Amino acid sequence: MNKKATIDFTTATNAPAQSQALLELVAGEARDSLLGVHEVLRRELPQGRLAIYEAGGGSSSFLPMDVLSRSHVTVVDIDEDQVRNNTYADEAILGDVQTYRFGPETFDVVICYNVIEHLPDVEAALLNFRDALKHGGMILIGAPNPHSLSGVVTKYSPHWFHVWFYRNIRGIKNAGQPGEPPFPTYFHPLVTLSKLEAFAAAHGLDMIYRREVESPRYPEMRLRKPLFAALVDAAAAAMNAALPRGTDVRRGDYHVILRKR
Repeated sequence: MNKKATIDFTTATNAPAQSQALLELVAGEARDSLLGVHEVLRRELPQGRLAIYEAGGGSSSFLPMDVLSRSHVTVVDIDEDQVRNNTYADEAILGDVQTYRFGPETFDVVICYNVIEHLPDVEAALLNFRDALKHGGMILIGAPNPHSLSGVVTKYSPHWFHVWFYRNIRGIKNAGQPGEPPFPTYFHPLVTLSKLEAFAAAHGLDMIYRREVESPRYPEMRLRKPLFAALVDAAAAAMNAALPRGTDVRRGDYHVILRKR
């Protein structure tokens, strides 16, 4: 994970359909929250041309189309297959977001979506993102909740089980192939939302959006595998009954936006 950037790939065209990847989620809290994130970005971002850094962006973007269309997008990803598959970035760089550094005040937005849970050194990555932001710039983070049911299962189950789940429950037949998820998960302590918020506040970042949502895997399962989903929902309900009031172990994901002071 300490690999420095070694190869640059520059793409000539954007692929708008890829920016809609997460909007193709089954209707649910995660999709609703992403739409809320889009509204915050539209409201808070400056007018005119934008500089966007997608950290670990791989082959799909989660920006709204109207923002993506006026942006110069730079992607950094450690997976060469993901970099080669990217068709929307203006610049795609093979590198490690934990060590790859840009000049100060380079970007208006850093996108780090479904990435920090895979990093051994989240602190280094976050500080790199902060330093690369312009004053008033924002970091969008989407990540799993390590203390949710799906987070605990992910943390303590072997990687082959994750591949089995993606292939047989989610229906992603090429899961686990080169450049395809699921990827190994570390769950650094800063992935926990409360610790992430405290770290951000201590390092010049204000949390302007925060929402915990039901993992999108649940609505997916209810559509694709209703019997299996019913068993998982029943187990989750039993756990919730035994935990403090208001706890829902199905809240497996969160979205936050951090703004640089």
